Amino acid sequence: MFNVLTLNKISPLAIEALGEGYTVADDVKEPEAVLVRSASMHEMEMPASLLAIARAGAGVNNIPLDKCAEQGIVVFNTPGANANAVKELVLTGMLLSCRKVVDGIAWAKTLKGNGDAVGKMVEKGKGQFVGPEIKGKTLGVIGLGAIGVLVANAAVALGMNVVGYDPYLNVSRALTIDPAVKYVATLDEIYADSDFVTIHVPLTPDTKGVINSESIAKMKDGVRILNFSRADLVVSGDILKGIADKKIACYVTDFATDDILGEEGVIALPHLGASTPESEDNCAKMAGAEIKDFLENGNIKNSVTLPNVTLARSGAARVCVIAKNAANVLADVCTKLSENGNTVVASANQSKKDYTYMIFDTAAAVADSVADAVRAVEGVIRVRVL
Repeated sequence: MFNVLTLNKISPLAIEALGEGYTVADDVKEPEAVLVRSASMHEMEMPASLLAIARAGAGVNNIPLDKCAEQGIVVFNTPGANANAVKELVLTGMLLSCRKVVDGIAWAKTLKGNGDAVGKMVEKGKGQFVGPEIKGKTLGVIGLGAIGVLVANAAVALGMNVVGYDPYLNVSRALTIDPAVKYVATLDEIYADSDFVTIHVPLTPDTKGVINSESIAKMKDGVRILNFSRADLVVSGDILKGIADKKIACYVTDFATDDILGEEGVIALPHLGASTPESEDNCAKMAGAEIKDFLENGNIKNSVTLPNVTLARSGAARVCVIAKNAANVLADVCTKLSENGNTVVASANQSKKDYTYMIFDTAAAVADSVADAVRAVEGVIRVRVL
């Protein structure tokens, strides 16, 4: 029986994915896992029992990743589960940036009370809301991950020319991209060719402020910029200056911050990207499945703190080891297992930055003394025997 603590209201599909043998509630004691959406965990005291945290969503800014890694707590997210919801909102934002729909709706409301004259007033005043079509225009997509690919492919279907940039594009993701999408090697090519620029990358020290005065200067006059990833990917002051200088026709973002609210040329949405019932269900289902496979089998998929390692069960017991990515730690763990008479019938291991994760299937049961010997290896953080 496993205890799973919920810090937000979670879709019942998460509980369904976990299945029998799990107690899921917002008040469980000594949880082995946490299911979280947006609740901040930075001030939370992590119980010694905690093995895993699953974020039902992509962003993990609300979780103390370094602290979790140091304590051997695996942090999962659910990449791609909300991708369609975000894609649809990006397309909405692109259309709103052209057709001045938001301003037009606000203006139409002011006509109330004019009775039969409203029709004539609409015809007379609608010219102030004229905007271009997107068909035949060029969309530059920065980041061809789960969301970026969907946006690119949808834009092609809408008759747009699409150019994409992603220095980390892998083969499996590349195979999902519409052949009509032109892949470019530099951001400068995106900036030079695009009528619209949409950014879909994680916020890191390298990507913070990637849209700034320097990059804006390389863009077409009248460019429309869309940011549905993270607020700090753009320098908002530079965006506002670009709008004032007529360099930027419109900035649409899903991250409303005080400095951009109410500014001319800005459409700020209240972080609605994943706010669909389908998205919440998809994220919850994936998060539940990730926790279940880790707690029961030690498999890691979609971790943001540890490498992804999965191995089909093949022995009488399984030893799972989280350790620092240090010289000889793998060899030392293997030595401790063999010294105690345990025959390893299958194994898998991977490293990611400062940490490594190892799975060993053994021919016979693993005694507590063997697990203790592995725990004593320098650099080992956590050992589980399943």
